[in-house]
Amino acid sequence: IYTLSTCIWCRKTKNLLKDLNVEYSYIDVDLLKGEDREIVLKNLKKHNPKAGFPTMVIDSKDTILGFDEKKIRDYFEEQ
Repeated sequence: IYTLSTCIWCRKTKNLLKDLNVEYSYIDVDLLKGEDREIVLKNLKKHNPKAGFPTMVIDSKDTILGFDEKKIRDYFEEQ
């Protein structure tokens, strides 16, 4: 998940994934500097050209933008 450290919706997404017992990793983009930040933003824009947060990328193929509780629950409860 691409997130911002201060984003309430990012926090809600992480908490929901924890509640669903989904393993995940995240990158707080706002805490990155210099070249690391540029590389991460470039990768983020491949999945979400507007670079909004949170952006969840699943297995490099599916993307869920923003905090969409129904979509997240539906996706992971089907698995």
